[in-house]
Amino acid sequence: MNKQSILIVDDDSAHRIILKQLIGGWGYETSEAEDGSIAIAEVQKRAFDLILMDIRMLNISGIEALEQIKIINPAIPVIIMTAYASVETAVNALKKGAYDYLTKPLDFDELKIVIARATEYSGLKRENEYLKGRLGERFDRQNIIGRSSTMTKLLDTVSHVASTEATILITGDSGTGKEMIANAIHYNSQRKEAPFIKINCAALTETLLESELFGHEKGAFTGADRRREGKFRQAEGGSLFLDEVSEMSQSMQVKLLRVLQERELTRVGGDEVIKINVRLIAASNKDLRKQIQAGLFREDLFYRLNVVNLFVPPLRERREDIPLLAQHFLNLFNRKNNVNIKGFTPRAIEKLLKYGWPGNVRELMNAVERAVVLSRNDYLDADELVLMMVENYTSEKNEQLSESAENLPLEEVEKRTILGALDNTGGNKSEAARRLGITRKTLRKKLDKYESRSES
Repeated sequence: MNKQSILIVDDDSAHRIILKQLIGGWGYETSEAEDGSIAIAEVQKRAFDLILMDIRMLNISGIEALEQIKIINPAIPVIIMTAYASVETAVNALKKGAYDYLTKPLDFDELKIVIARATEYSGLKRENEYLKGRLGERFDRQNIIGRSSTMTKLLDTVSHVASTEATILITGDSGTGKEMIANAIHYNSQRKEAPFIKINCAALTETLLESELFGHEKGAFTGADRRREGKFRQAEGGSLFLDEVSEMSQSMQVKLLRVLQERELTRVGGDEVIKINVRLIAASNKDLRKQIQAGLFREDLFYRLNVVNLFVPPLRERREDIPLLAQHFLNLFNRKNNVNIKGFTPRAIEKLLKYGWPGNVRELMNAVERAVVLSRNDYLDADELVLMMVENYTSEKNEQLSESAENLPLEEVEKRTILGALDNTGGNKSEAARRLGITRKTLRKKLDKYESRSES
């Protein structure tokens, strides 16, 4: 059985040595830190079972370090030590999340009891988290990260509706993680053992999309040399995810509506009526109600899709999740690139929190991956985080941009954003589309539209 690990934090080296020998003799594995900043760095590297920390230290106090540690790993119990006993200090430490409070000179019998109680508590808490994690294992596997109130509420709703048969419409900006929400719905549903099929409606022409969805008979069109089953048939018994559903043509919308109403389809070029048993999950980065008003989307199809609506908030509206997501992506790309970057400097975190994130979670992931690949340091610094549109593009500058664009039509703001992305990528359309969170096909359509208008 592995020994439980305890981090001893005290700027008095003699006191650290005494505690290390004493606690080690009780069967625990011990590590040392001479001030709060070192303790914070150690916690970023590993998960301790307990921290024993002095309250008065030169660089960072025990209370300040406690607050930072609870952000990094709230599950670690922290016992505060002080030679300056007072009720106010004790209450403040407990309010900040300390497990317990001991006064110097320490009563070693009391210390042993408190450590045993705290490590038992830590073990029980970890076991509870493990059991809860097993219940939501599919969510973890889909990398849905977030402790903000909006994400917590969203995931609660996902957990509730996943087990139903309701058709789901997921809305939100590009790059927010709509596909991950769709994954979570399927893999927490009664259909989780059956296929989960995905298709991007914006990536195919109308003819190809119809064939991909419904299948085709041999000879239905040039090149159709054999019968082919479509995505609906491939997803039989499971779920079908239609991404960017707003990009469907009007005629395709009519055909999809019929399938949803009748629960049956006919292959392209065929007569056979095929019954289907598929749960539909759709997603759109556009406001479909506005699309309906503009005559671009059918209202009857909207109501068929929008049985349950799940809105995925943009990253700028859940900033408290940014450090969690950044650390998650850092761990991911550490493993992928076989490196061991330990974390982010305070300047880097500040930069991440101030940035406007027009590309949302996808842009954050790209920024962290780029930094991991290029960095030669133990911690990623602000200068290594190259952000999308403009270097040092902050939420304040985002607000200034909003104010300057206040009287511009939305289409003009979109045009400037797209052309700015192209400028920043040296005209590389694939990279610009990736940073903007749209497909290359969509970007090309936008550029063609701007060019045709300039010629006219």
